[in-house]
Amino acid sequence: MDVRVQAEKAERFRKMHHGPRILALPNTWDVASARILEDAGYPAIATSSAGIAFSLGYPDGQRVSRDQMLEVVARIAHAVSIPVTADMESGYGTTVKDMVETAKAVIAAGAIGMNLEDVTGDDEGSHVNMTLQVEKISAIRDAAASLGVPLVLNARTDIYLMPIGEAATRFDRTVGRLRAYRQAGADCVFAPGVTSRDTIAELVKAIGAPLNILISSNCPSLRELEKIGVARASAGSAVMRATLGLVRRIGKELMERGTYDFLFDGAVPFAGLNRMMGPQSS
Repeated sequence: MDVRVQAEKAERFRKMHHGPRILALPNTWDVASARILEDAGYPAIATSSAGIAFSLGYPDGQRVSRDQMLEVVARIAHAVSIPVTADMESGYGTTVKDMVETAKAVIAAGAIGMNLEDVTGDDEGSHVNMTLQVEKISAIRDAAASLGVPLVLNARTDIYLMPIGEAATRFDRTVGRLRAYRQAGADCVFAPGVTSRDTIAELVKAIGAPLNILISSNCPSLRELEKIGVARASAGSAVMRATLGLVRRIGKELMERGTYDFLFDGAVPFAGLNRMMGPQSS
C-alpha cells in the first residue's frame, strides 16, 4: 500500500476520535465481516485479536504469532478502502525492540493504527511495569514516524478487565496509567471492563484524552456514552461470538427440529455477498 495513502488514512482515522459523534467500531475477524461493515457505512475497520485467534483455532491471549495475526490484518486492509486499525494484543514481544518490529510490521500489512495492551499473560503478574510500557509506546510512535505513517495508537490498560489489584485503588491506577500512555504518544486510551456510567464519566474528565470503552451487555448505550464524552466504543470479540451463536442455533434447529428458520432469517443474499467480495479500490 502507498505510504501516502496510509498516512492520509491514519490522519482521517485520528480525527474520528474528536467528534462530534462517537466512533463506534464493531470489530471484525476476516475479510467478509470487514466488507459487510464497510458496506453498512462504517468509516473505519477495527480488528478483534480474539476473533482472529478463534477463527484460526487458538484461544485468546497471544497464542497466535505476530505473523499469523498480521496475515489476516493484511488481507482485511487490502480488501477494504477505509482505514483499518489492528488489535495487536501486547505487541507480540516483551521488549522495546519487539514493539518497534511490531509497529513496522503493522504498517507493512497496510494498517494505519494499532491497539496495545499492558498485560502479557493471563494474570496480574504479567502486568507490564508502567515505565517500560511508556517506553514501548514512545518507541512505537517513533518507529511509525520514521516510516511516514503516523499510526493511531490505542493504548489499553487491563486494570478493570482482568481485574488487577485492589478495587479501592483501581480508578486512580487506571487514570495514572492512561495519562502516562497519552503523554508518551497514545492517540486514544482504552479502559475495557468499565461499565458504570459514573465511573466512565469520571474517567473522561480525569484523563482528558480520547477514551475507548468496550461495549458489554450492561454498558450504557452509545448515545449515553457519546453524551458523557466517550470518543470510541469497541465491540471486541462480541460480533464474532454473536455470529457463532447464530451458527450454534442453526445447527441445533436443523438437528432437533429439522427446520430452517434460523438459516435463512436475515441471511445476506448470495449474489450480493459474491459481488461484495469483488475487487475494491484502496
